[in-house]
Order: sequence, then structure tokens, then C-alpha cells
Amino acid sequence: MGCAATVSGCNSSSSDVEVVPPTPPVGSDEKLNWSACLVNCGSNCPVKVYSKDGVITRVESDFTIEDEYGDHNVRACLRGRALRKRVYAPDRLKYPMKRVGPRGSGQFERISWDEALDIVADKLQNTIDQYGNESILFTYNSGAAYHFSGKQCLYRLMNLKGGYLNTYGDYSWAQLYKAATYTYGSARPGWKGSSMSEMKNSDLVLMIGYNPSEIRMSGSGEAYDFLMLKQQNNFKTILVDPRYTDSAVGKEDQWLAIRPGTDAALIEAIAYELITNNRVNQEFLNDYCVGYDENTMPAGVDYSESYKSYILDNPTAGDMTPGTNAKTPAWAAAITGIEENVIIDVAEQLANASAPFVQIAASLCRQAAGENNTRAGYMLPILLGQIGLPGTNGGGLCSGSSFSAPKMPTGSNPVGKKISFFTWTQAIEDGENMSVLKDGVILPEDQLDANGDGKLGHNVKAIINYAGNALVNQHSDTNRTTEILSDESKCEFILVVDNWMTPSAEYADIVLPDVSWLETEDLVNQSYAAGDTATLVQMSTGVEPMFESRPIYDVCVDLAKRMGVEAEFTEGKTREDWLNEFYASAKAAQPDLPEKEVMLTQGVYRKYLPNGSYIVHEDFRNDPVANPLPTPSGKIEIYSERLAELSQKWDLADGDVISALPKYVPTWDGYEDAATKDDYPLQLTGYHTKGRAHSSYHNVPWLREAVQDAVWMNPIDAQQRGLQTGDLVRIFNDRGELEVPVKVTPRIMVGVTALGQGAWVRFEGNIDKGGNLNTVTSQRPTPLSKGNGQHTNRVQITKA
Repeated sequence: MGCAATVSGCNSSSSDVEVVPPTPPVGSDEKLNWSACLVNCGSNCPVKVYSKDGVITRVESDFTIEDEYGDHNVRACLRGRALRKRVYAPDRLKYPMKRVGPRGSGQFERISWDEALDIVADKLQNTIDQYGNESILFTYNSGAAYHFSGKQCLYRLMNLKGGYLNTYGDYSWAQLYKAATYTYGSARPGWKGSSMSEMKNSDLVLMIGYNPSEIRMSGSGEAYDFLMLKQQNNFKTILVDPRYTDSAVGKEDQWLAIRPGTDAALIEAIAYELITNNRVNQEFLNDYCVGYDENTMPAGVDYSESYKSYILDNPTAGDMTPGTNAKTPAWAAAITGIEENVIIDVAEQLANASAPFVQIAASLCRQAAGENNTRAGYMLPILLGQIGLPGTNGGGLCSGSSFSAPKMPTGSNPVGKKISFFTWTQAIEDGENMSVLKDGVILPEDQLDANGDGKLGHNVKAIINYAGNALVNQHSDTNRTTEILSDESKCEFILVVDNWMTPSAEYADIVLPDVSWLETEDLVNQSYAAGDTATLVQMSTGVEPMFESRPIYDVCVDLAKRMGVEAEFTEGKTREDWLNEFYASAKAAQPDLPEKEVMLTQGVYRKYLPNGSYIVHEDFRNDPVANPLPTPSGKIEIYSERLAELSQKWDLADGDVISALPKYVPTWDGYEDAATKDDYPLQLTGYHTKGRAHSSYHNVPWLREAVQDAVWMNPIDAQQRGLQTGDLVRIFNDRGELEVPVKVTPRIMVGVTALGQGAWVRFEGNIDKGGNLNTVTSQRPTPLSKGNGQHTNRVQITKA
């Protein structure tokens, strides 16, 4: 924005500043529609879209009511406010295209929709006929969270044609799901903890890796909830993070800078202090837990295998004398970089708190030992017995409020096989030999041998990529990924449906242009991390789909016709029938939801805590017999017999550990990895920036100006390398090399660097000039979830 937009002249004094009038209301020649930002940040914020003569003129956020917390506007962040630039981006896909050069060359030719759909239907049917449905894979996708249209339509189509290879887990929470399952019995408590509103009943909030001010920024989201609750209740806040994030600035009482991947060591040292000073809740551990000490071990398992024995390094029950390998604060200080006296002080603060609210972020699970990092974090509220009570949390991500809004039914997938979302590149090259005990493949019972093992038995031959950039950009080790995809003899067909020519779209055989969010109608629910305000947004549009773009629902109807399942796909309903049916279902669940005609004008339906504040495990705490957890024991499992069995049966790579107890595990490319420490002395971790949600919005120049893509480096590390802020640097290891500017700042600890993830890869020769973190990340899966350890990296950084 130029200065003339706000003042009478650039050199004017403050007294000459003109008062900017409020945004003018919709004029007689202008049309207002409501839409939403459906990017995967966890919010789905509403936006007001103004258009004139079929062209979007401006996009505004929700300012419709008095902004009093608890009855406040659902304001979009800078990403949602930049939607007009995103819709009209120069790289917007305009029409169907067919690849005419080598994969990845970016050489495409324009074709008609009829030709494109004929090719897609033919390729998918031929793949099914030649290799079977299990050879077709959907790569992970989250770039368009529609309810009616979107990826659900493609899943529905493929299920009607016999299904596709299933996947489990995702790039965000794969290890977290497993940690929650083996501790609390299901994945849900891992990412559905207490409501954030419970912080008002807490006197100490401990956030390990959690950064709402940069990843949950909407006006009804967790960042706003946290800020308002902090201001109103003034609870003490401790943040543990390698970076001094925007969630800390002015809001934290204490920042603990920790080396990436060492969180479990910190927690074990805190546990040592709690145990040796008799500050654990022994009654809670006896009644609600399995595996803490000699009183709570499973039948036939000795005390020496207990958590207490592990922390104290003392295999003799009843003896509190620590062994030489006890997990003391001095031991943890050398690993984590946090001083011994600070660890002791934090343990005392937790023990003295009347209601500590402990939140373990998903960032901990994106490490090479992410499962154990997260399981270890759960131990803090467990040891203190601070679970199921007002003001507490079991360590999970906060539960957001939500309404009921149906999604397009996908039907059941006849293919019973599953692989980890992260091992799809392996499944292209060697899927036929991937197995249950080595690669985490899930097979139907009748396909397992006597040892519970079995092989996937086939390679991936076709990929469908809808509204996702994990085909290339968001997957690990970009050089290796593109090498695999470039070989057309391996994966024989790739379909990409998107709005823009992303790095993933460049590797498609057929590209189909989808409509953008602002060009469609839908009723969408506030997403999984929207905080304590539940919201429904009635999306509509005043502009036609740009160029030749088409909604994926209409595309799937035409594909279903070509593949012989049109009647089953549509169920005889029109688009309008589906939309009206969905709205009626939402209104039945929320009777005071206005009629659809009203919502088309009103746009937003919101309520703060519609079901009240939620305390995770409250029923279990009140009556563990009547409300057991879905673990084999019905209790919290500190020691997991299931994991003990897996640790003996699974074929693990050297250095990988599955343990019955949550334990700190030094890993490949971790802080203690001697094999890489000399050549690559810096740890490099990723983080989410305000300018992108994953890789979405990277193609909006405004946002790249607002949030610079630069690697953070401590001044001491920078001085050793002769670097200053703004210098172009090389970041490299054995996997690849990229170039970005450096940001020299004391807001990151010595020996650690950080780069915002999601920048679009752009190779010039062998060097990524786009600044994509995954140029240097590893495809090695984690031990238990077979997930992504993308924040575990060793690199060297020099001036370019």
C-alpha cells in the first residue's frame, strides 16, 4: 500500500494524517457473498467477498458484531485477507493439460475436458485391470477442506470402482496418534485435549513446542483464546521451544530454549525431581495407571521394567537410591541445553501448581523419535495426577468447539490393505516386498502368517493428487522423491487436480483445474483447531469459475459416467439436491440455525463454547470402573504390553527403538549423533510461518513480503561463519542443498537453526533456490508410526 492511501503526503507531519473512513458498505453496483478460507491451518475462517461485474474487487474479514470476547467476530488472519491475490495469481491453472515432456519438465499442452476425462478414466480403469485397485494411491492432501465437493468426491468415485490403497497417519500427527493410542487407548485424546477455556481454571500453563500465535492466528482461533485468557486470568506461562516464538513475546513468564528432539530428556529429569522429592500423586498412580512402580506393573512384569525404576536406574523395589544412569537434571542439562537449576525449578513449579495445564504440541512428534517424545510429555500430568480435573489437560492438543455439518459420503473402501502415508515412495519402488513387521503395512487377518507378518505384494502404479502438495514439496528428500517420480516405468500415471501450478503439479501426466474456494457454494464447519468458538460458514459466490476450471463434483460425475457408476455416484441427486440435503441435516442438528436463504446473507453462524468447557478424561477420573479407557487394561498405560510385544516382533532398522516405556532415545541426525555431528554441526528444524499454511499461499507475493523466508541463526553461530542478517547462505547435507537469506537473531539457541517449512521448491541445477526445507530432510520413517521425522536434521551453513 502506498503512503498516499493513508496520509495526505509522505512527508506530512502526524497532524496531517487523514482519518481513513471505515470500509464502505456494498454499493448498488457491487455484490457481497460470504465464503471461507479452507486452508489446513485448523480454522476455516469466514470472509466477505465483494464483486462487480463478475470480478472480485475486495475481500474482507468478519466484522459484523461488537467484539466482546465470548461473542466476538471470527476474523481471518493475513492469509485469508489475501485471498483475492491467491484467486488471481498468475500461475492459476486455466484449462486441462497433458504432459508432453519428461516428468517434472513443466512441458504441457492444452487439451479439452473431454479428452482429459477420457484419458483419466482410461488410465485408472487400465490400472485396475492390470494391477488391481490396491495399486492406486491418493497422496496426502489437505489444501481444500470442502464438505460437499473436494477430495470426498474422488474417494467416493474410487470406492464405487473397487477402492484404492489405504493409508494411515499424516504429516502433522502420525507419531502423536500412536503415542496417544498406546497411553490413553485411542488417537483422539492425543489431539483432543481439554478446551482452551480450561486455562482460566489453571495457575500454570506449560506449552511444550506449542505456538498458537503463528499457527492458529484467526480471530476465533486458539491464538486469540490464549491471548484473552492470559490477559483475563494471568496464569503463569512456561514455553519450551528452540525459538523464542511470537507466542512467547510479551506473553510468556519463562522461555526454555531446548535442543530439537531432546524434549523427552527434559521431561525425564523433571520426573526424577518429582519422584525423589515425593511429589508424585501415588494414589492416582495406584488407581488409574499401569506401569509406574512395583504396585502397578502388569502381571508377570518385574519392577525393574517400571517407569520409576527406569528414571532412578534402580532395579530394586523400595530402594530410592539413584543409580549411576539415573535421569537427573544434570544428565538432562548436557543433552537439552537447559541448565540443571532451571530444570529443578520447573519441576518445583509444576509440583506446587494447583491445576497445571500441560500441552504437548505436534511439533514434538515430527522428530525421529517423535512417538517417545510425545509419550514422555504425557508423563507430567500423569505423575502429578493432574488429569480429568478443572484447569488440567492430559497433554493433548486443545479441543476446539464445533457444530455438525455433513460431508459428502465416501462409502467404504473394499481394499483392506494400508501403508503409512509417509512410505508411498517406498511403495512405488518396492511395495511388493513391504511387510507388516518391517514397514508397518496393515493387512486383513486372512492375509497374515502365523507370526502376524505378510507382504503388501504390489507396487503403486497410479497416483491421484487432489489439492495437495505432498507429491513433491511437502514430502521428504525432494531430490530422491523427484528421481522416483521421474521414472515413468515405476509409477505409470499421475493425476493432479489443483488451482495452481504447484511443484507437485509439475510432475503430473494430466492436470485438471479445480475451482477456488471463492467460486463455489458449500456449508463448512469451523475446523479442528478453531478454538472455543464454533462456527458454520455458508459459502456462496458472485463470480463464475475462472477460465475452464470446474468443481471436482462435476468432474467426478463425468468420470463416473465414463467408468459406469454414474447412477451410484449421484444417487439420482443434482448438485442442488445434495447441498440442500446437507443444509437440512445441519439445521436438524442445530435447530436455531437460520434458514438457508437467511444464511446466504448472514454468512456466519457462531456460538462460544456451545457445549460448555470440556475437560479431557473427566469421566474416567470420576469413575474409572464405569468409564474405563480403551486400553487393554482400561487404565492409563505408562508401561504398554502391546509395545513390549512389538519391540520383540518388529524388524527395526539400526538405531530405531520401540519401548514399552516412554524413553528419551538419541536418534540419527539428532543432537547426539556422532556420525553426522562433525560434518554437519548445526541442527535444523522446521516451523510454520504466518505467511503460509503448509505450502498454501506461497504463491502470494504480499505474504512472502510480510514473512521473509530466511533461516534463523544465533549470533554466536553466525559470527563463527562471518554471516550477517540478509546474507545469502547455503544450507546443505548429504541429501541436498538450498539457498536462502539468513536471519541472525538471539531468538534461537546456539547450535540450532530454523527454517519455515512450505516454500515451493525451485531447482536451478542441483541447488534449490526456492528455499524448501525438504531439500535436506530424510525419508527414513520413524520406528512405530512409520511417520515423518522431518524436524530431525543435521546441516552445515555457509555463505553462498
